[in-house]
Amino acid sequence: MTNAPAARRAARPLRILARLALVAMGVGTVVAAQAEGSAAERLRFRQAYASAQQGGDAWRAQAAGLENYVLFPYLEAAALSHDLRTLDRARVDAYLSRYPGMIPAADLRRDFLGELARRKDWATFTAMYQPGLGDGLSCFALQARLSRGEPLVFERDLADLWKKASLPNACDPVIAAAHDQGLLTPERLWSRIQIAADAGKGGTVASLAPWLPPEDAIAAQRIAQALNDPATALSGAANWPDTPRHRQAVTLALQRMARKQSAAADTAWTTLRPRFTLSEQQTGAIENALALFHATDFDASALDRLAALPAGAQTDATREWRVRVALARQDWPAALSALDALGASQKDDGEWRYFRAFVLAKLGRQGEAKAIYQSVAQEATYFGFLAADRVDAAYAICPARMATDETREAALLGDPGLDRAFELYAVGLQKLARREWTAALAGRDADTQRLAADLAFRKGWYDRAVFGLSSGDALRLYEQRFPLARQDGVVEQSSQAGIEAPWAYAIIRAESAWMSDARSGADARGLMQLLPSTAALVAQRNGLSWAGGESLYEPTTNIVLGTRYLAQMAARFNGAPWLASAAYNAGPNKVDQWVAARGNLEPDLFVVSIPYKETREYVARVMAFAVIYDWRLNGNALPIATRMTPFGSTYTLPTSGAVRKPVSCPAPAVATPAPASTPAAMEPAPASATSAPTPQDPQQ
Repeated sequence: MTNAPAARRAARPLRILARLALVAMGVGTVVAAQAEGSAAERLRFRQAYASAQQGGDAWRAQAAGLENYVLFPYLEAAALSHDLRTLDRARVDAYLSRYPGMIPAADLRRDFLGELARRKDWATFTAMYQPGLGDGLSCFALQARLSRGEPLVFERDLADLWKKASLPNACDPVIAAAHDQGLLTPERLWSRIQIAADAGKGGTVASLAPWLPPEDAIAAQRIAQALNDPATALSGAANWPDTPRHRQAVTLALQRMARKQSAAADTAWTTLRPRFTLSEQQTGAIENALALFHATDFDASALDRLAALPAGAQTDATREWRVRVALARQDWPAALSALDALGASQKDDGEWRYFRAFVLAKLGRQGEAKAIYQSVAQEATYFGFLAADRVDAAYAICPARMATDETREAALLGDPGLDRAFELYAVGLQKLARREWTAALAGRDADTQRLAADLAFRKGWYDRAVFGLSSGDALRLYEQRFPLARQDGVVEQSSQAGIEAPWAYAIIRAESAWMSDARSGADARGLMQLLPSTAALVAQRNGLSWAGGESLYEPTTNIVLGTRYLAQMAARFNGAPWLASAAYNAGPNKVDQWVAARGNLEPDLFVVSIPYKETREYVARVMAFAVIYDWRLNGNALPIATRMTPFGSTYTLPTSGAVRKPVSCPAPAVATPAPASTPAAMEPAPASATSAPTPQDPQQ
């Protein structure tokens, strides 16, 4: 067999030279040439990889001729990982020696160490173990030490682990051994209990409690109960002793109870307050939680509670909710007082500057309001666009484009780690691709990272551009940060579904940032983050084919179903994209509840009063992204107020004669330039430079 590492090292200079030679024709040509040249390799790799994942050596015949392909090491690693139960050290060592420093080698070492621990082959485990492979393997290494009869030393072996609020199961025997050796003094136990309690890890607290002296154990168990079952804890708290640990338990239970049942927490607080000698800090924490969660419920007493909080009990959250409740009540003097009570950094935030102007206008102070609106309108944000509509100003979007540096681009294209990352993406192994990407760019300067993100964009790997160009002047790279990905059919499918393409694009950008393999903890999948159960119903309702949950990772399938589901949400809420966006995030039933409670509000007041922070920010993000995508597609944009129709009115799709907003770049239009030789240097770009880019081939 060919010596793969040596062959790759020999081929590397030739590949770099070839790319450098092609630079004269432009990097786009380099990208295209590389993609065309490796299409056959990619197809054969996919076939061999599928075989390798089944274990054994059958993959080798399919991989013949791929020995010099950049992803060849992943094939053997996949087969070895499948065969862990039958592997011996010699085969693993042979792989590690061939591919030192590579991600699949590190994964194989980690997996094989776990298998050795399962076998309790502590001698081989110790010989192959390396520090820094995670808490689980660290604890297995300590188990190996214990197997040799070596005692534990707390500062050496446990001090770092002891600072963790929770640990993997592999650490349980180690902690038990530490207890048996007398290392877990009450002081050490309480230190970790406190860490766990602060992190809300009641299970950790409960596991440590039995090792404390009897009275302390009872107190620790009540802290665990306060975290895990606050209602039960509070029902018996009147009979608890007034000790420091029990005061902590009462405080935690009341804070937890307030989150879910604020009225019941009020009742318990009235009963328990005279029973316990709580500190000012504990009292403030309880009052803070009660006021905050009465506010999110919009109870009648919420505004008074928030305003009455002592200064020491106030937080940014309570100060903001004081504004939100006052705005929802349309109590403009109270809202202005609440705005005045915000912290300095909060007052500078675009959200609260916008609502200060809003409130001032309601109070008849039009001149002051207009000046603030004009200031906020200089920002390309949800609140900036709302403010621009208030003063009939153009939307302030200042596009830029990356200055080219072909030499550095060619060098990056020859970087082994990025080469593997781009190839892994091209063959559909996106999670592995992102790991190689992160490793290749770790510690690299900002200019290099931005250049890499731009190269990824040009190859159709859009999420790397979205995440890699997310700060500073890079925020002006709208072409890369808001890709159109025309090949996925967003425009066509939106039209067929009867919704606007800019809105569909905005949902994709907000939901997945263009990660087609995205999967949430709730099992939402793909670009538009659809649950398989929802997608199946949408397919049935629309007479579309349905191939199961895995098909949602295919962009075109996901977009077909996602646009239909968006249309379904829009139809439920009179076509209103803003309310349908809220329903897409929080669920239509929850939005129905909010509309029933506060459906008399203007749209921007309704959004600011959404109880869920995630949904509140989601709606704002989607509405802003819809403006940007509208501009990218059309060169101008519908007013954001057009998509935020008032309650009682129906939103209709815009016609060719619809009033649209111009986009302009307020001075200063050009960011401080970087040196011309630096890839992060940016040039001002006219709207036409970003509104209709050449479609990108996702295989490049």
